[in-house]
Amino acid sequence: MNFFTRLSNGWELSMNSFAVLKENRRLILFPILSGISLLLVVTSFFLILFAASGWDGWAISEFQSHGTLANYAILFGYYLVNYFIIVFFNTALIHCTHLYFQGQRPTVGEGLRFAVSRIGAIFAWAVFAATVGSILRAIQDRVGFLGKIIIGLLGAAGSIATFFVVPVIAYENLGPFGAFRRSASMMKDKWGESIGATFSFGIIQLLGLFLLAIPSMLLYIFVQPLAGFALFFLGFFTLTVVLSATRAIFISAVYHDINGDPVKHFNQRFSDNLFLEK
Repeated sequence: MNFFTRLSNGWELSMNSFAVLKENRRLILFPILSGISLLLVVTSFFLILFAASGWDGWAISEFQSHGTLANYAILFGYYLVNYFIIVFFNTALIHCTHLYFQGQRPTVGEGLRFAVSRIGAIFAWAVFAATVGSILRAIQDRVGFLGKIIIGLLGAAGSIATFFVVPVIAYENLGPFGAFRRSASMMKDKWGESIGATFSFGIIQLLGLFLLAIPSMLLYIFVQPLAGFALFFLGFFTLTVVLSATRAIFISAVYHDINGDPVKHFNQRFSDNLFLEK
């Protein structure tokens, strides 16, 4: 299969993901809730750091530039909360897409209740991911330029290996190490060129940012700078949550397709073309 055929298949999968979101607009609430929660967490951590430093902004830069045990403990807590929030709401979203693929009309409450039922597995994964992230950050702070590149490559490889980790956590009774191995194994067994779908989502994001930047800039120059900033912020937030939701739908669809479950709106041929056995 040539490169352009894969791009076409990736575009089809992307459009199918948008079709699912269009029929279930309430699913967009999950990335919205996740984004709001993350914003509150980030704000809370910065307020804590400011308060601990006597409201001295210089101390924040000192925290970022000096890796002490206390600093890494704070960083670990920050990673832990972030991973927990992201995986929690993605688990809720993926479960709702699973119900939809089975012909049901899922509600936000059903998704949240399911995520709460998996809260132990979600927390265990958050601890695992936060530990790995903190270790990589500690190493990155102590190595040279080449080491930073290697750490970056390891991080990218980890992102690929954990592609299916959220649905694995949701539906398979595995601990963090088991979930990591299972996700990596699924990628290895069904690995193909996912560049088509990635490229399609990227093009949609770039096009959305371009279309958003034009009216935002016009407002900034000719009307009111604050209005321009507000429009861009709201538009960027909307674009981010929509793409986050469609990407989770895409992951859920491919995961269930690999497991042989019926996947409405996703043609078998396209899924097989995206994840081929070696």
